[in-house]
Amino acid sequence: MPKVSPELLSILRCPVTGSPLVQEGEELVSTAGNSTGEKLRYAIEDGIPLLLPPELLAAAHAATSGQHDSKA
Repeated sequence: MPKVSPELLSILRCPVTGSPLVQEGEELVSTAGNSTGEKLRYAIEDGIPLLLPPELLAAAHAATSGQHDSKA
């Protein structure tokens, strides 16, 4: 499991709530809930935190997967 360095973790904030993040396994989790009280989770891929809100992350994955399907 890739660990996010303590220095980086100390400055990262949830882009939705603005709260600090803590690492739980392969994810970063907001310490405060969103408007519905849910704590948001962010994946860590190849040691890089993906700090996109869930609805934007789905759109980003869809856009990048479409780019790799076609050959020039």
